Amino acid sequence: MAARSKSTKDRPSYRCTECGWQTAKWLGRCPECQAWGTVEEYGAPAVRTTAPGRVTSSALPIGQVDGRQATARSTGVPELDRVLGGGLVPGAVVLLAGEPGVGKSTLLLDVAAKSASAEHRTLYVTGEESASQVRLRADRIGALDDHLYLASETDLSAVLGHLDEVKPSLLILDSVQTVASPEIEGAPGGMAQVREVAGALIRASKERGMSTLLVGHVTKDGAIAGPRLLEHLVDVVLHFEGDRHARLRLVRGVKNRYGATDEVGCFELHDEGITGLADPSGLFLTRRDEPVPGTCLTVTLEGRRPLVAEVQALTVDSQIPSPRRTTSGLETSRVSMMLAVLEQRGRIHALGKRDIYSATVGGVKLSEPAADLAVALALASAASDTPLPKNLVAIGEVGLAGEVRRVTGVQRRLAEAHRLGFTHALVPTDPGKVPPGMKVLEVADMGDALRVLPRSRSREAPREAEQRR
Repeated sequence: MAARSKSTKDRPSYRCTECGWQTAKWLGRCPECQAWGTVEEYGAPAVRTTAPGRVTSSALPIGQVDGRQATARSTGVPELDRVLGGGLVPGAVVLLAGEPGVGKSTLLLDVAAKSASAEHRTLYVTGEESASQVRLRADRIGALDDHLYLASETDLSAVLGHLDEVKPSLLILDSVQTVASPEIEGAPGGMAQVREVAGALIRASKERGMSTLLVGHVTKDGAIAGPRLLEHLVDVVLHFEGDRHARLRLVRGVKNRYGATDEVGCFELHDEGITGLADPSGLFLTRRDEPVPGTCLTVTLEGRRPLVAEVQALTVDSQIPSPRRTTSGLETSRVSMMLAVLEQRGRIHALGKRDIYSATVGGVKLSEPAADLAVALALASAASDTPLPKNLVAIGEVGLAGEVRRVTGVQRRLAEAHRLGFTHALVPTDPGKVPPGMKVLEVADMGDALRVLPRSRSREAPREAEQRR
């Protein structure tokens, strides 16, 4: 199918000034009257220019700009304040995206109630539910306040009308894909509608000094639905994630003009609502009196926060020609790499023909390479059916050559493990300052690391370095 050409109105043409003959392209000689240099362009689109206009405020030296107007105000939820960089800045627009049913509306309704006061009103606009449905959820989680206003609207002009009537300090819109402008063609949630709605609310937020929280949908791939321009327009982009069958929920900062983007907020979703977790490490551990084969503890970094997590592995005889490889909370590719390293570098040949299951406890997802050593030791422990020593954590990245590489934040990881009562740690060489009373075993490769298994006590023990302040 031929591509559609430009309209005649926008396409320039050429005409001979002597005889008036017209053509679509320039020629040096007119074929009609045989005159040279008489073919000239006409009918080209006019060049539009924007004339200088009146400025709204004079430009000032950056040192004279008042920065107190951008002071953050707490949302009443410390874990969310941690991700936002201290709280909500007046005039800031925050986009919160996540899977359906993960708890976005529950979290924002809790924020709306806790941040509402006589000096700072909160307006909660819902386009997905009725006002009575939101009220039922507010009764369940205890999110009721006299200064929290609730409206159910799907029309942009009506939302702007509520802003003039209520004059809130915080606007929560759930969600931006359900609101449409009558001046723009297309269904709600379309590219043009999302762009118009977001642009109008951003302008209103900047003019009024009002903080705005927008809920965004996600696609099948987990990306934020709508035009990419939406993420560029807003000031902060947060991702709300978590397994629907687990209690843990994480809020990650993807973009933040007012703070760091490596902070993570931890929440627990339950029947009474959602609460922040200042110390979530207990969710990822299984307390036992005696160690169990196939389990190993590690310390992962979620943003700047160290979390102690447990890796479990199980190996059984396979009943099919192609053994199963099942993972939960771990990257399948990383687990496959650890199996190859154990077989080739660790000389453990019993893994190739067995079904292998590996998982994490509490629904946490371990994707950083620092968990490689714990995954490898859990697999080796399961293969030999011998437990690892009690109160041991393993930290380190494992390469294909079997070497154990250094990772970032080793001192913070060791401090968190020591705080929770762990006394021994398996780390790469040169870990730095170690907490007092904690024994650190430095390993250079998988051969050294596998010696911690009781079946290999006859071998030479790895280097033990106990460092004090």
